[in-house]
Amino acid sequence: MRKRLLSLMAGAGAAGLAVAVSLGVAGMAGAAGTTGAARAPGAAAACSPGQVVGNGGFENGTSPWTASSGVITTGGGQSAHAGSYFAWLNGYGSTHTDTLSQSLAIPAGCSAASLTVWLHIDTAETTTTTAYDKLTAKLGSSTLATYSNLNAATGYVQRTFDVSSFIGQNVSLAFSGTEDSGQQTSFVIDDVALTTSGGGTPPTTPPTTPPTTPPPADSTRTPASPAYTVSLTSDTTGATWNGHESVTFTNASPSPLNDVYLRLWDNYHGSCPTTPITVTNVTGGTAGALSVGCTALDITLPSPLAQGQSGTIGFDLKIVVPSGADRFGRDGAFSFIGNALPLLAIRDGSGWHLDPYTNNGEAFYSLAADFRVTLDHPTSLLVPATGTSVDTPGASGRTVTTATASKVRDFAWAAGAFSKVSGTSPAGTKVNVYSVSGISSANAQSMLSTSISAIDAHAGRFGAFPYGEVDAVLDNNFWFGGMEYPGFVLDLVDSTALTHELGHQWWYGIVGDDEYNSPWLDEAFTDYSTDLAQGKTGTNCWNSVSWASSSEKITNSMAYWDAHSSRYSTVVYGYGKCALHDLRRLVGDSAMTTLLRNYAQAHWYGVSTTAEFKAAAQAATSTDLTSFWSTHRIDG
Repeated sequence: MRKRLLSLMAGAGAAGLAVAVSLGVAGMAGAAGTTGAARAPGAAAACSPGQVVGNGGFENGTSPWTASSGVITTGGGQSAHAGSYFAWLNGYGSTHTDTLSQSLAIPAGCSAASLTVWLHIDTAETTTTTAYDKLTAKLGSSTLATYSNLNAATGYVQRTFDVSSFIGQNVSLAFSGTEDSGQQTSFVIDDVALTTSGGGTPPTTPPTTPPTTPPPADSTRTPASPAYTVSLTSDTTGATWNGHESVTFTNASPSPLNDVYLRLWDNYHGSCPTTPITVTNVTGGTAGALSVGCTALDITLPSPLAQGQSGTIGFDLKIVVPSGADRFGRDGAFSFIGNALPLLAIRDGSGWHLDPYTNNGEAFYSLAADFRVTLDHPTSLLVPATGTSVDTPGASGRTVTTATASKVRDFAWAAGAFSKVSGTSPAGTKVNVYSVSGISSANAQSMLSTSISAIDAHAGRFGAFPYGEVDAVLDNNFWFGGMEYPGFVLDLVDSTALTHELGHQWWYGIVGDDEYNSPWLDEAFTDYSTDLAQGKTGTNCWNSVSWASSSEKITNSMAYWDAHSSRYSTVVYGYGKCALHDLRRLVGDSAMTTLLRNYAQAHWYGVSTTAEFKAAAQAATSTDLTSFWSTHRIDG
């Protein structure tokens, strides 16, 4: 993820810290264990179809709900979806939090479970861009969706979530509404139901296998082995692109793959349904409606794919880069095109990961994939991009840049009349530095030297850089500091920030993670790696440490940090890297060096989890680390 410089955070303003809102299902795992009577190995529990939410229409008083005072009510200017009673969270026009929850026992043996909620939102807020007041829906520890004043609409809308991954579990269904000191926003809930159905075999759990590389959990993440082929043509400015994209994939899961989701991440930057990323003419499946703030597109496959079977979908694609020096934006004549290509979402044992876009960090969770991207553009424009690029002549006055990349998690590029300087690191990595107008040649050369030094320093510690080439694009107008993509980074003229972004080539790029739910796994690890590359030992790392609350932890998700954005950099970057320095001091320099290199190698092109890292760290020392994790607030 990107390094948000503290000096920039102070000046970014409300727009820079705006929180993305979403409509849809997140794919976090449920925390509770399975329940049910003992049965013979391999025998499926009998399904008991039914509705497990008690008093879902609120007509029978408050039981079994637990709610803030006055939440379950009638009248007062709001109305029920059916009957007389409903749950009304917030609506005060002052700083206020309301909660509503109920413990559920979801019976085992069924093959499907669906949660439906009728939701009405009205607001006195006039903004069309900022989520001041928010409602979060959770099942267990999983965030199902986040809504805000931006989702206000006339009447009730039914929200539906596939919660089949929670079958057989005891979990809490919880709604939490937060309102700031400005205008009121009311979140009105009615007719909540969680229904189970379908007999036969419950969702399959893969058999236990010995440790492998990548880790066993990777085999259940699907659709796997994506291969993207993209052909785009730009306008004369490089800000509008039209063409076609296709992706071939394989179902790695024992469970059939009935559909896939495309993440159209940059639609966050539009006003849904008017969006900068447009997908049309889908082939290989049937497109549904956009969801999650227009950033997710469900495509139903012609027939379910069994484990090991492959499919291909294709579509026409239009990209319009908005104004603004952003990771997806246009600064004058220079366009920066990050997260613009639609990517396949991940489904695992906990369902589809459809987390919302966050402007405070990242949510771009994806599997390693192959890309072949053809960019037809005016010859006057340079197009630094992920992968290795080859230019060939196009039509009159145009150039065709073909970029290929293997085992990368995303593809990004830029377009403009950049100045360019290049070099090759001692280890053989080609480094290109592209600068917008206004950046001196001396600064460009300095950043080239920084890049060459950093890329080899990180490679020496964690494993050779596998992509052969890296592009750094410099613009001192970036409000966010810097942003990483595979083989491609956006940055200010700042040696520490650039060293950090290049560290992300390993932590997030090569060693993947769920960026929304475990941001510390790339940000803390990358800041720690930056310290090592710059010869810093983390001495006095914990000076002036102060935890904001008992719920603040290094391992919190972006859902938490979006609600506590001023603490994100301090805790995830600062306290996170300090914890890793402390771990190094505890286990010893040599053991820590070996631990991180072996851990990177074991998760090369895979996905890292907090639990796996904690297990690897424990295996590297005879000291019981239980109290270390607790003291440093590292859960998972």
